[in-house]
Amino acid sequence: MRKVLVINPILYTAEHNRIPQVSSIKDTMIYTMCLGFLEAGCEVTLVAAKDYRPAKEETYPFPVLWFGTVWHKLFQPRCFPYMPALRRFLREHKEYDMIVSSEVFASWSYTAARLYPDKTLLWHELAAHNHMLHQLPSKFWYRFVARLMMRSAKVVPRSEAAASFIGQFMPRVAGTCIDHGVDLAKFPLPDVRDKADQFVVVSQLIARKQIERTIEAFAGFVRQGNAGYRLCIIGQGEEEERLKGLVGKLGLVEQVLFCGQMSHAQLMPIVARSRALLVSTRKDNNMVSIVESIALGTPVLTTSVPYNAAYIREQELGIVEDAWGADALERIVAHNERYVDNCVRYREQLSNVSCAERFFTLL
Repeated sequence: MRKVLVINPILYTAEHNRIPQVSSIKDTMIYTMCLGFLEAGCEVTLVAAKDYRPAKEETYPFPVLWFGTVWHKLFQPRCFPYMPALRRFLREHKEYDMIVSSEVFASWSYTAARLYPDKTLLWHELAAHNHMLHQLPSKFWYRFVARLMMRSAKVVPRSEAAASFIGQFMPRVAGTCIDHGVDLAKFPLPDVRDKADQFVVVSQLIARKQIERTIEAFAGFVRQGNAGYRLCIIGQGEEEERLKGLVGKLGLVEQVLFCGQMSHAQLMPIVARSRALLVSTRKDNNMVSIVESIALGTPVLTTSVPYNAAYIREQELGIVEDAWGADALERIVAHNERYVDNCVRYREQLSNVSCAERFFTLL
């Protein structure tokens, strides 16, 4: 049985230095990927930063090792944690056949790449320099540390944009992109013809997600003779009260539903019955909500910002359009059946098991 070590200290996004504590990590992308390795017949272990440990004890079908982080003023746990115990752990545990480490710009990836370059795959998502300290650490890292000291390890990009970016600095970039996988067992395909007259947003209610743009576009769509439609907004955040005020001013209180935070089990039926998932973000990488929506047979209307936009456009899994508005909503409704069929056809490629198996073809 093949042994896989996955190093992913940052389990979920924290907008500020104070990392919010969650009750479970089982909805995170990396947990789903570890399940993919497990179901592919591997023995998998996950290394994560102790800062992201959930509030209550959980039982996992694979070992999760929580490593402490230090020197938080210099190595902020929300973006660049440093786990000094990792080096000793890797030296003492040479039994792993493959190490999958998230990101090139990362202290843990440096450690793995230096110790075991032949069996380390750097699973890289970023397609631009990290903004920390005006991009200076990022530029230094990619141009000198990565280019000179991590060059022997292979990079597996998560998108075409990531491949284009990291290819400037690393010589061994795989020609295959591996996106975040979906546990299709948890996302069974529903009756895709049973769509309601509704759209859905699955997002933190924070400024960079630009939910107000989505609400305004929906308002225009309703004014164009679509009063029977509704918009379901799933998520919480600091912008919630302001967004509710906007909905009131637009006279959409009956059509826009704020559903709050939901588990996957709760949100899946809403996403599955929607005509489209709506995304207006101004800053995001690969979005798990997009992948999950496609797996449920629900097309996506998005800006070109998320890296998923490339294959949404290529495979016609929805509409990619910057500054989209009411007219785009009209179009995704008019051609909904075709987009839904494309999502159903593409869904198997998003399987976490399929994604996990593709890693072994790249060693």
